Amino acid sequence: MLKPLRQGLPPLDPAAVSDAASCALPARYEAVREARSFTRKTLGQWDVGDRFDDVCLVVSELVTNALRHAVPGESERCAGPQAPAVRLHLMRWSERLVCAVRDPSHATPVPGDSDDFSAESGRGLFLVDSFSDSWGWHPLAGTLHGKVVWALFRLPAAAA
Repeated sequence: MLKPLRQGLPPLDPAAVSDAASCALPARYEAVREARSFTRKTLGQWDVGDRFDDVCLVVSELVTNALRHAVPGESERCAGPQAPAVRLHLMRWSERLVCAVRDPSHATPVPGDSDDFSAESGRGLFLVDSFSDSWGWHPLAGTLHGKVVWALFRLPAAAA
């Protein structure tokens, strides 16, 4: 059901980006609410209402996964000079929107094995797969450490 995880974004011309916004998120669970608020405000400015609920759900799942699985524990954060960054990026092309969450881990995102749909966790990537048009991840290169997990949403032409 889930697509291969290590895949790149479909071809998108970076020069054709209509709008882009980004925000750094603190390494605490309140960041999920901050990410939803940032997404709500940004999509409102971009007049992308048709996919709003789907995008906010996916952003919540991607940020929660980054905080839960990719950010070191409290004792490790205290040992370093600063908390590792989780960053949310929103990019809009004329008919596509990409939400990307950068985190400091190189670990591959792994879907939960649970067939128990009443479970309170373990279904995040299943939801991302269900509510976005495609998704994937890729490791960062160069001086950047970690990975980016992204989700793509197709937009109606009127949203351009």
